[in-house]
Amino acid sequence: MRRLVALVVEQLGPLLALRSPVELVLLAVAAGLAEELLFRGVMQAGLARVLPEWGAVLVTGAAFGLAHFITPAYALLAGVAGVYLGGLFWLEGSLTAPIVAHAFYDIVALNYVARLSRSPVHRYEDSGR
Repeated sequence: MRRLVALVVEQLGPLLALRSPVELVLLAVAAGLAEELLFRGVMQAGLARVLPEWGAVLVTGAAFGLAHFITPAYALLAGVAGVYLGGLFWLEGSLTAPIVAHAFYDIVALNYVARLSRSPVHRYEDSGR
């Protein structure tokens, strides 16, 4: 997990560190909205017409994991999150709960990565000294 966090901070941290908290919230909300519209609103809803609902949740969750393939571990975690978000959509019958949950996760994650990237201790550790 530490390697995954280090990789994300290395790749995305410099971009996120330049953004204000408001910009990070807007980015997180936009990502949560767009991804949930695509994965749950289009893909899962479409698959549910030809598969049992639980099958549509699993297939869409797997696709969500593959779309977030940074490392195998992250793809697995994203896939589990995708199944959770798909379950919310299935149980609630609305995109509201998965959009809010996804955006909340992204707000926390993006701010965490930005904060780590801004930290002098983190930059010192990454410099190899």
